[in-house]
Amino acid sequence: MLQTSLRRPRATVATTLAAIAAGGLVAVAFAGCGIVTPGPVSTIGDVEFDTPLAIPPLAESTVDADGTRVFALDAQAGTTEFEPGVASDTWGFNGGHLGPTLVADRGERVRVDVTNSLDEPTTVHWHGMHLPAEMDGGPHQMVDSGAAWSPEWDIDQQAATLWYHPHPHGETEDHVARGLAGMFILHDEHERSLGLPGEYGVDDIPVIVQDSGFSADGEQESKQRGYAGGLGDELIVNGTRGPYVEVSDELVRLRVLNASTARTYAFTWSDGRPVELIATDGGLLEAPVSLDHVRLSPGERAEVLVRVTPGERLVLQSTMTPEIAGLVGPVAATNGGSDAFDVLEVRAADTLDPAAVVPAQLTTIADFDESAVATTRRFELSDSFEINGAAMDMGRIDETVTVDTLERWVVANTTQVPHSFHVHDVQFRIATIDGQAPPPELAGWKDTIFTEPETEYELLMRFEDYADTDTPYMYHCHLLWHEDQGMMGQFAVVDPGQSATMTGGTHDEH
Repeated sequence: MLQTSLRRPRATVATTLAAIAAGGLVAVAFAGCGIVTPGPVSTIGDVEFDTPLAIPPLAESTVDADGTRVFALDAQAGTTEFEPGVASDTWGFNGGHLGPTLVADRGERVRVDVTNSLDEPTTVHWHGMHLPAEMDGGPHQMVDSGAAWSPEWDIDQQAATLWYHPHPHGETEDHVARGLAGMFILHDEHERSLGLPGEYGVDDIPVIVQDSGFSADGEQESKQRGYAGGLGDELIVNGTRGPYVEVSDELVRLRVLNASTARTYAFTWSDGRPVELIATDGGLLEAPVSLDHVRLSPGERAEVLVRVTPGERLVLQSTMTPEIAGLVGPVAATNGGSDAFDVLEVRAADTLDPAAVVPAQLTTIADFDESAVATTRRFELSDSFEINGAAMDMGRIDETVTVDTLERWVVANTTQVPHSFHVHDVQFRIATIDGQAPPPELAGWKDTIFTEPETEYELLMRFEDYADTDTPYMYHCHLLWHEDQGMMGQFAVVDPGQSATMTGGTHDEH
């Protein structure tokens, strides 16, 4: 086992001054570019909740003669009225903003016919999905303007809340911010047998959270930029400003997706009741976990249950603090680490349909046998948008993995600024955080983690089924501006004894 470990020091004059310097350097750098860094924001108590929550439609599908379920997505430009009568230019799939929710079952074969009706190339990446590299939708699967792409794969992973979004190198933040995103929900027999809320849009509700900026008359506008990336001063949920959702069931399941490009949230309830977490990125936890907040960085998902009483109104909020963010004050203040938001109002009907008791055990997750680890790799995240001292190079394979092997990836945020880490193709387990076992809310399957400053994470992951010497997968910071600046690398999964064919190349300049 790799023993090097970063320990966060107690606050000292030296570390505090270093943090202030880091925050100051970021502010000075942006000021030199004519960009004003954002300050702390709070919308608590100021949101009117006067608009019904939009529920993304379920994507229509057909089943081919060979049993393949076929969906269609069209990336297109459009307009959206976030404020009635005020149009904003947006992008969406099959519409002006966001996209439909795709739903499939484990064991199905699916195909998605993707058309790009935009005036520029884009991609569609299936975030959290286990699938062949050439179907992954990363920057090597660009779809030109006016062109089409039809990835096809077998669904072979447990029930989970996944999502899809563009992944063009250098343009991902812009494409996602314009509105290209949607959910991809997977079911399986075990999850259905638990009796959890499961009627889409009724007691099983998608909650796609994004931050944005708006002019005084309600037109969407550019966000201010901190070191983390663009940070808006207002939230939209499923593209809705001031949203409320009416529920008629005693027990409600919220599938919360952080689809923001840079902002990390700490979701909590306005009355202080515990947040009942049942699933993370890759599916169900072994048992429900009661928390005072659920922290989600960009790309992370959480399934939350809430039990309501007749007639009550309850507000989902996000209340970040420097402590939750792991950031010292000056850095937190300009990167969303001190911000608070009213997110969504839940309105319970006067009469509610009763709900069954939630099982005490949701599933069983077998631990990896760490003695079977074939390779340990280390990834250091810097404050200069590099991983292991290198910026992304589309022509360079950074790591080569042998298929059907277990690996340990040690991810270290060596800085005092925020980063995250996402791995394509696999769901991983967090073995340790600074040498300690992860808390229960991080003990399930994950594909994206928030990496606190000066903290080290040991991840265990097994690369199964798919080998391709020609086409890589990505690993990267999921703060999308960081990704665009080059904080990304490529790994190929190959059969034993093989090497990746895409080698060489020089580092990009960023």
